[in-house]
Amino acid sequence: MHIYTTINNTIISLSDQEGNVVLQESAGSIGYKGTKKATPYVANLVASKIGKEAKELGVSSLALHVKGIGRGKEIALRTIVGLGFEITEVAEKTPLPHGGCTPSKKPR
Repeated sequence: MHIYTTINNTIISLSDQEGNVVLQESAGSIGYKGTKKATPYVANLVASKIGKEAKELGVSSLALHVKGIGRGKEIALRTIVGLGFEITEVAEKTPLPHGGCTPSKKPR
C-alpha cells in the first residue's frame, strides 16, 4: 500500500506484488474539493475507505510505503494499522536532499 500525502491532497493506492494498482482512493475521489482535501480528517476517511475495500478483497497483510510532507500522513498510517492488517514493512520514501541546491544569499 502506498500513502502519498501532499500539501493539497492525500492519495492512497493498493498494489499487488508486481506493482499493479488494484485499488486507489484520494480525497478528491471521495467528494472533497479545495482546501478540505488537505485536512487530516479527510486523510482518515480515505484510509478507512481503502482499508475496508482491501478487507473485502481478502487482503490480510500489507507493506506500507509512505511518501510526502502532508498533514494527513501520520493519521492515515494510524488508521490503516488500526484496521487490523498485519504490517510487514513500513518504508519512508520521501525524497530528502543531500547537498541539494545552493541556498539564496543572505540579506546584508
